[in-house]
Amino acid sequence: MNAAQVSAFQANGGFAPAAVATVVLGLVFAVLLVWGVWAMRTAYTGWAEQRLSQRQFLGVVVRFVAMYLVLTYFLLS
Repeated sequence: MNAAQVSAFQANGGFAPAAVATVVLGLVFAVLLVWGVWAMRTAYTGWAEQRLSQRQFLGVVVRFVAMYLVLTYFLLS
């Protein structure tokens, strides 16, 4: 955004555009963490009830960790 747009945004919104970006990033990571905990808990329940093998359970955990690391790299760099 140019200086006039930033000034108009701050005048109308009362906060800086960078604050909105921080809030959106926080929401993305919060949703990702909640989803990851849900996925790992569901996978753990399946593993504990012997509906999933240990390999499948670890696959869920590894996929979540990989997704979290990739999103962290792309969104915070």
